[in-house]
Amino acid sequence: MERVSWDEVQGFLQRLQAGLPEGSEPVLPTEAEWEYACRAGTETPFSFGATLSTTQANHDGNYPYGKAPKGPNRERTVPVKSLPANAWGLYEMHGNVWEWCADDWRDYAGTALRDAVLQDPWGPVPQEQGAPRAVRGGSWLLRAGFLRSALRSRDPRGDRYYTLGFRVALRS
Repeated sequence: MERVSWDEVQGFLQRLQAGLPEGSEPVLPTEAEWEYACRAGTETPFSFGATLSTTQANHDGNYPYGKAPKGPNRERTVPVKSLPANAWGLYEMHGNVWEWCADDWRDYAGTALRDAVLQDPWGPVPQEQGAPRAVRGGSWLLRAGFLRSALRSRDPRGDRYYTLGFRVALRS
């Protein structure tokens, strides 16, 4: 799914809830949950290691990462399962589309939060329509370096770009 705002995703999750067994809750992952799932137990820049090519993730193939060879620039999203899964069986965690997270945007640099030990920090949803929300994963439009597991960005929650999508997590 692409071209969907954070607010539209919230509506979708509410409708999805109606079709699920009691005790299951569809949610967006927090940033920390997203990164944990993306890394799949690794400590390298990508779940695939220290390099990234277009055989592993959908990105601008003119700009691979590390010593990976150049590859095609697909210039669009690809269907899920078009590229290899990470070690935990999750597909397209790097590239394809930026994925909305549950968190509001936190700027850790230059604040007391920078040095704090935080576990899965997230807070109340900002009420302003354009309040920024965290996004992770990078997109097909970017160089491979922007798809690193730890890289984070933000978008106003009302944005509906062709590079924005989401991933559903189930809480039980």
